[in-house]
Amino acid sequence: MRTAGYAALIDHYALRVPLPGRLTGIAERHHRIKTNDWQLLTPRHAPADDLRGHLEFALKWEGVDLGVLSALFRVVPDEEVSALLRTEPTGAYTRRLWFLHEWLTQRLLDVPEPGKVRAVPVIDLSQQFGLAKGVSSSRHKVLDNLPGTSAFCPLVRRTDRIETYLLKGLDRRAQEIVGRTPADIMMRAAAFLLLDDSRASFQIEGEKPSPQRAERWAKAISEAGFRKLSLADLERLQRIVIGDTRFVNLGLRTEGGFVGTHDRRSQEPIPVHISARAEDLKSLMDGVVAYDQRVANVGIDPVVVAAALSFGFVYIHPFEDGNGRLHRWLIHHTLAMAGYNPAGVVFPVSAAIYRKIAQYKTVLESYSQPLLGLIEWQPTASGNVSVLNETRDFYRYFDATLHTEFLYQCVEETIERDLPQEVAYLEAYDRFAKGLQDIVDMPQRKVDLLHRFLRQGKGRLSKLARTGEFAPLSDAEVGLVEKLYEESFADVALEKG
Repeated sequence: MRTAGYAALIDHYALRVPLPGRLTGIAERHHRIKTNDWQLLTPRHAPADDLRGHLEFALKWEGVDLGVLSALFRVVPDEEVSALLRTEPTGAYTRRLWFLHEWLTQRLLDVPEPGKVRAVPVIDLSQQFGLAKGVSSSRHKVLDNLPGTSAFCPLVRRTDRIETYLLKGLDRRAQEIVGRTPADIMMRAAAFLLLDDSRASFQIEGEKPSPQRAERWAKAISEAGFRKLSLADLERLQRIVIGDTRFVNLGLRTEGGFVGTHDRRSQEPIPVHISARAEDLKSLMDGVVAYDQRVANVGIDPVVVAAALSFGFVYIHPFEDGNGRLHRWLIHHTLAMAGYNPAGVVFPVSAAIYRKIAQYKTVLESYSQPLLGLIEWQPTASGNVSVLNETRDFYRYFDATLHTEFLYQCVEETIERDLPQEVAYLEAYDRFAKGLQDIVDMPQRKVDLLHRFLRQGKGRLSKLARTGEFAPLSDAEVGLVEKLYEESFADVALEKG
């Protein structure tokens, strides 16, 4: 096997970039092979072993990799690229490469206009997700359907797994569940799910928030999607999520940043992720905001957008603290802006992520770990990191395919498990509370307490409860109450709190 396309270019020009999510090679045998990491094409697909051959091959078979192209165009002289493009100025791949070079470098190339030819999209929508309708570039005769700007533009490949999720129509499934649920129960379920998500988002960070702090953040989540994204709004949310701001510098970082620990003897940093440089944050965050505005209501799947936007944000890590919870808030923001979740219902994505915490960390590390070998840094006197090389492209352009697959898994779980489970639990509780009236008359506060004791005792009232709060109940009444509880919750998962 020999490499082709992006892999060959990375090797030939010694590009220091994260490897594409899937590499391409030419097999010795005459049949194609596709795995998660490689696609092997037959010898008849082999490109000419030169710059033009591998570039056109990459666009045809691998799609657009902005990180590789940006690094390549920094080392290949503009004159060489111009000469390459002038050999076939009307070609579809030529025009796409011409546009991408000028889009990435902001430098004009000496290439004649292609004349009257049909405009081609920059992103092949059969390979990657992009705008359904691109913006015409008359100079290059292309349709710019990239989802972002040159300041921030993660891309997502179409995979069999993502296509399967798309066909499920999970947003319609959620609407069906809500549509057949009584309004009062749905309102209570939505409130519980919202608080679940808030608590879980703190738990992911290893924190146990006070009820007041969890409720404040739940309110912030409930307001996601009500207005366009802005840096000022993200800074406002940071203040909410931090709570006590006396020991945190709010707003964009003014120093380096990393995720990890410190050596207990030297106190030098041991990073598992190195954040974007402080001097790049303003540009990157402007790009994040521009991306959010560019993809709004333009036909890109909302879960794809949510994954690219939210994971891009957390890799940048623009703030000193609060990045993880804001990363998950951005998921809610994107889905709500697109109307993906039913009105008034927040999918408890953080709860699903918390249940899959090991997988979540693996997804985060799928990109952050390879970056560690590409970032040159040194420790500072304050125990921070100082990045020595240019790293901005690492955070502007990355492949968010794996992140999208993971987020779709979490969204499906919230719709198929959490939402119907919460509804079923509340319906069972109402059956129990109503049936209890035929056994004994007690105020609602006592009903809630009795229900809690029974849940903790897996349907049996403990000796402590029977000799304490519920001592007035006779043995016969206790038997009836326990039987009622068993019947009411027979088909309901009892791990709910």
